[in-house]
Amino acid sequence: MRTIVVWCPDWPVIAAEIVDGYPAHEAVAVMHANRVLVASPAAREEGVRRGLRKREAQGRCPHLIVLEHDPGRDMRAFEPVLAAVEHIAAGVETLRPGACALGARGPARYHGGEAAAAERIVEHIAQQCDVEAQIGVADGTFAAGLAARAGVIVPDGETAQFLEGLSIGALGRPSLVDLLRRLGIHTLGEFAALPGADVLERFGFDAALAHRLAGGRDERPLAPRRPPADLDVSETFDEPVDRVDAAAFAARALAERLHERLGAHGLACTRLGIEAVTETGEELVRTWRHDGLLSVNAIADRLRWQLDGWLRGSRSRAAGIIRLRLVPEGVIEHLGLQPGLWGEAGDERDRAHRAFSRVQGLLGPDAVLTAVLDGGRADRSRIRLVAWGDERVAQGGEAPWPGRVPGPSPATVYAEPLPAEVVDVDGQPVRVGGRLELSGVPAMVRIGEEERFVGIVGWAGPWPVDERWWAEGESWRVARFQLQLADDRAFSAVLRNGAWFMEALYD
Repeated sequence: MRTIVVWCPDWPVIAAEIVDGYPAHEAVAVMHANRVLVASPAAREEGVRRGLRKREAQGRCPHLIVLEHDPGRDMRAFEPVLAAVEHIAAGVETLRPGACALGARGPARYHGGEAAAAERIVEHIAQQCDVEAQIGVADGTFAAGLAARAGVIVPDGETAQFLEGLSIGALGRPSLVDLLRRLGIHTLGEFAALPGADVLERFGFDAALAHRLAGGRDERPLAPRRPPADLDVSETFDEPVDRVDAAAFAARALAERLHERLGAHGLACTRLGIEAVTETGEELVRTWRHDGLLSVNAIADRLRWQLDGWLRGSRSRAAGIIRLRLVPEGVIEHLGLQPGLWGEAGDERDRAHRAFSRVQGLLGPDAVLTAVLDGGRADRSRIRLVAWGDERVAQGGEAPWPGRVPGPSPATVYAEPLPAEVVDVDGQPVRVGGRLELSGVPAMVRIGEEERFVGIVGWAGPWPVDERWWAEGESWRVARFQLQLADDRAFSAVLRNGAWFMEALYD
């Protein structure tokens, strides 16, 4: 389905100017979780980038105006933009504050083509809202959103070629993207080339949806279903709700009811319709779209943002809401899928968390530990165990570590290093001198209790490590190597006090 996506660049910054009067032409950064979410063009010229910590961003730009992310404020400012787009075409779906989507067929036929329709929408938004917008057109919402960021119209049937060369980071799923990059998949085309059944089996349901997006097939979900007639939920209020906090409380209760009703039918929601009736009889309708599955929190957040836009937006007449209704306009099957370790819906994960907390209450906080990848030179020393529930933040992971073995990291790190013998072509043990010169070229190795030596076909090193030389009894001086064997095994090795050890095995 040909789709138009309207995207307003730097929207949280623009919304802060519209609602609170902050000057968007100056250096402004919107923060979320102490990191930069969006920076204004003036801030980007000073080196402020998305993902920077607050202190680093202020160090690059001392006069930076720092604002906290407020989705409600973003939605209040975006309501007039949605109204302007609806004036041109019907069927507008909100993706998030600052972006919306609509079918391209109707506007294109009415205005004489997709390019003419896109130009008309941009002009109307500028005239009505004094806001800059970019348009993207492609086959499917996901591809059209990426096209909007580039400001291009992808020809019909060429969406797969357009997505093929884009970075895998465009999926917007950090954990999945990090995993795929470590597996050597760096573009959407490489991910889309994988068999869909294998992606579902290996990575889970959300990754299977992302796989369809990478191939430009988001308009054809895995298992489309016509929603049963009794899935929608509604709430009528005795007194009109005109405060956002009261509306947010009602939104949470409605979201939980909708999620429970969908779960009873084995369904998950991908497109949500929000309907409201005010005390003056006005009917308000808005549709929200999501690439993945809308959880309870996701449904509640979108409903709260929308209510914030209706109650406090520029179009609002402060009329209270007397009735709310949630309609799952797009649902897919959510049964019979390979679950994750703690399940897909999150109930099993919550049960596991409660069980771990109970064990900690009986046996102490150190009874349940989880691993954190920490900073350090050796792979063994980079593993730190923290109590379950504590903040799992790596310490010094991004700091420089001279003498650290370069990546990629090994797949298996031995709890106890395996003793080994490394010899040269003459059968003499390989040693390292004080100036890091080798007594001979590593040629063969025997590991642990193995009966025979195995040839070494490749090696790298040595990387010297001299730690805590100032503390008696705590000094640590070794030389590290990487060894590739003739039987296709590869090890991270260390030479310490004249003895060889295998610390880790590469996959």
